[in-house]
Amino acid sequence: MSEDFYDVLGVSRDADEDEIKTAYRKQAAEYHPDVSDAENAEERFKRIQKAKEVLTDEEKRRQYDQLGHDRFTEADKRGATGGGGPGGPGGPFGGAGGGGGFEDIFNQFFGGGAGGGGGRDDRPRQGRDLRTGLSVDLAEAFEGTTKQVTLTRPTSCGACDGTGHPPDADVRTCQQCNGQGQVTQVQQTPLGRVQQTSTCPRCGGAGETYSEDCADCGGEGVVREEATLSVEIPAGIRSGQSLRMEREGAPGENGGPNGDLLIEVDVDVGDRYERDGDDLRVNEAISFPQAVFGDTIAVETVDGSVEMDVPAGTQSGETFRLKGKGMPRIRRRGRGDLYVQVAVVVPDSLNDDQREALEAFAEAGGEEIDIGGGFFEKLKSSF
Repeated sequence: MSEDFYDVLGVSRDADEDEIKTAYRKQAAEYHPDVSDAENAEERFKRIQKAKEVLTDEEKRRQYDQLGHDRFTEADKRGATGGGGPGGPGGPFGGAGGGGGFEDIFNQFFGGGAGGGGGRDDRPRQGRDLRTGLSVDLAEAFEGTTKQVTLTRPTSCGACDGTGHPPDADVRTCQQCNGQGQVTQVQQTPLGRVQQTSTCPRCGGAGETYSEDCADCGGEGVVREEATLSVEIPAGIRSGQSLRMEREGAPGENGGPNGDLLIEVDVDVGDRYERDGDDLRVNEAISFPQAVFGDTIAVETVDGSVEMDVPAGTQSGETFRLKGKGMPRIRRRGRGDLYVQVAVVVPDSLNDDQREALEAFAEAGGEEIDIGGGFFEKLKSSF
C-alpha cells in the first residue's frame, strides 16, 4: 500500500488548509532537489507536490478521502490517459476533452448541462464528520486513560435498512422529474436563456417515489440515536487536541461509508499547576531560614513527591527546573520539565527567641559577623 498524502506531509486527516500549506513548505524546503542530497529527493519532492495539490483542493480532497489513496491514484492515472478518473475528462476535477469544452465550463457556473437532462448521481458518498467534546483532569492526561463519551447522532434506520420505505411499499416513477432524478429551470440572463439543472426535490434524485414512508424515520432513512463510545485518551494529550474515531460519524449515502467522529479534548489542569506545552509550572513556599541557609524540600509532582535542593541565599521568586518531571510527550519519547518558583514566606508573628535573633541579624548590618561564634546557628535554630 502506498504512503498516503496525509503521511507524506505529516499532518492529521482533519488538518486545515493552513496546516497543510505550512507542512508542505517545511517538507519542500527539506527535499527540494536543488538543496537536498538525499538519494530519493526528487521522487519525494514530487510526492510532496502531489499531496499538496490534492489536499488543498476541496473537491479533490473530498474524493481522496472517499475513495482512499490507492483507488484515487488509480483513477487519477486513468484520467490522465483519457479515462473518467479524478484528473481526466468527465471526472470531477476538470479536463476539457472528450465532450467537455464549453459544456463543462457552463456546468461549473450553472450546475447543469446546456441542454438540460443528465442522469442522477448514484455514487457512494461518505457521511459527514461529527464533533463532540470530552473533559479529563491532569492526572488522566498524564497517565492516559479510557473514557466514555455519550452523544446523540444520526444513524441508518434499522426498520427500513436506510431506504426510507417499508420493503413491501410500491415503487412509482417520480411525477415531478419523470424518473430523471433532476429538474430543469429556465432563467433569462444577460447571456440569453439559460437552463439550470438541479436534483429533484421530491425524490431526492432517485427518480422514484414509494407508496408509503417508513414509520420510524419518516422516509428519511436516518434516525437519531444515543450512543456511548469508549475513547482511548493518550498520555500527554493537551487541551484543544482532537481524537478521531473512524466511521463513528453520520451514515454515508448510496452505500458510502460513515463519516468520522472528532472528539476535542479539554484538560482541566486544576489550581496547583500551570501548563505550557509539555512543561508544568508550580509555586512552592519556603521559610526565611530555608532561603538564607538552604535546605532540601519535598515537591509534589503529578506522579509523586521528589526532593529539590534550595541553595543558601535563594531569593524569593527564583525558579528551579526539575528535568523530566512534566507531562509525557504525546508523539515523542520522554517528558517535559517541571519549573518550581519559590516564594519566601515572612512570618506574621515572632516569639522572643526569633525576634532576638532577627534583631541581632539586623543590627549586624554590613558589619562583619563572627560565624564561629554561632550567630547563624542561633538564628536558624530559632525558627
